Amino acid sequence: MKPDCNTPAARPVTKRVDWIVTIVPFLCILVLCALFMALPEASSGILGSIRFFLGDQLGSYYLILGLGAFICSLYMGFSRFGKIRLGDTDKPQYSAFRWGSMMFTAGLAADILFYSLCEWMLYANEPHILEMGTQQDWASTYPLFHWGPIPWSFYIILAVSFGFMIHVRRRSKQKYSEACRPLLGKRVDGFWGKVIDLTAVFALLAGTATTFSLATPLLSMAISRVFGIQETNLLTIGILVIICVVYTMAVYFGMEGIAKLAASCVYLFFGLLAYVFFGGGEGRYIVETGLTALGNLTQNFISLATWTDALRTSSFPQNWTIFYWAYWMVWCVATPFFIGTISKGRTIRQTVFGGYFFGLAGTFTSFIILGNYGLGLQMHGKLDLMGIYAGTQNLYKTIIAVFETLPFAKFGLILLAVTMVAFYATSFDALTMVASSYSYKSLEAGEEPDRKVKLFWAVVLMLLPIALIFSKNSMTNLQTVSIIAAFPIGFIILLIVWSFFKDARHYLDEETN
Repeated sequence: MKPDCNTPAARPVTKRVDWIVTIVPFLCILVLCALFMALPEASSGILGSIRFFLGDQLGSYYLILGLGAFICSLYMGFSRFGKIRLGDTDKPQYSAFRWGSMMFTAGLAADILFYSLCEWMLYANEPHILEMGTQQDWASTYPLFHWGPIPWSFYIILAVSFGFMIHVRRRSKQKYSEACRPLLGKRVDGFWGKVIDLTAVFALLAGTATTFSLATPLLSMAISRVFGIQETNLLTIGILVIICVVYTMAVYFGMEGIAKLAASCVYLFFGLLAYVFFGGGEGRYIVETGLTALGNLTQNFISLATWTDALRTSSFPQNWTIFYWAYWMVWCVATPFFIGTISKGRTIRQTVFGGYFFGLAGTFTSFIILGNYGLGLQMHGKLDLMGIYAGTQNLYKTIIAVFETLPFAKFGLILLAVTMVAFYATSFDALTMVASSYSYKSLEAGEEPDRKVKLFWAVVLMLLPIALIFSKNSMTNLQTVSIIAAFPIGFIILLIVWSFFKDARHYLDEETN
């Protein structure tokens, strides 16, 4: 029997793609890049002023959103909404390990490894750290806070909302605007829907294009040290191409390919952690400092989440906490869609608390082992990492110095490089899958985007980072654009969560009647 030509799946891909939402944000990013390169000083000044206004003058907005997202996630899990099952199946689509590994690796990219190794150094000499106590206690605590419950709550509340939209209500448009339909009604089919979707895709492109700016230089330097290859832009491009090939192959084979790559990434990740923990000789210190940091975080969580430094004695929350909340919000455009998609068969309660378990277990273990090993070298006087960083102003060289204290240092750097490639590939295949779905005018629940659309996004998401490595100013400016983009994203997150509660309340009322 021939397929019905009137069904969405039977229509040509070119007629199913929402070209406005797909192309316009990408062109905006390209125009911005051109302006950054042509007028670097003027563009930097303007963007810096906007970022100062949003982050300094309106910084409380981000802090309130963060704490509100965390409280909201707990309410989702503990309230009557927690019993809602995402989909009409009693058995989860993926095992706990596969689900947790895909969620953890998709949400963090290789940034988790970069920051785990160096974030304590960024805080160690901050006046605020010394005001609170000692470097030992607080330089190890703040990384857990900035990568802890509040950042993951942004992902979780949206993952629940999107999972409900896709698997329970079976809506065919997998977009931010569609998640607002219960609240905005038919307005999402017109101007306001386009504004929401264009904002979301713009933030997605800006966020994904800039994530390489943080960790790729470390990857390039590690390969240069091991193989004696000169560190050049050509080497960095080669690394990006390899990452692109790996994640394109995975995403080309669909969710099964993504699941296998995520599992491989987790094995490599824990192999790296074991290498540092057992090979570095700082095991006792790592565990004890980690326990102290967890205790500090638990005891001071509310005060850390609400501290605004109103007198600007150090501007610590403006420089760090608000920056992190904004950056996680930009990544919320893609990652929660992916988490919601792979959560089919789980209840909302399982999604919330399972999300926290796997997310926090991964990030906390990474920071406690990798971060506290370097902190231990500093505190025990084995290696003056703060002196190296102060002298070179180069975090990447300082991280390489950490690895050179480990046995079989070249092996360690190879393991680091391979794990980073796996993290990048796993994150970007999830982003490619989401961006491909976002490009469609409608996509049925369970239907995957056409391979040609996935291939288009796989290439597009890599072209911009390759272009930007030739201009450090452009990369810095685009990171600022990402932070600015988080401001409207915050309002959209509020609309989505409000819509979820309205729709889920109707759903439960229908079930009881």
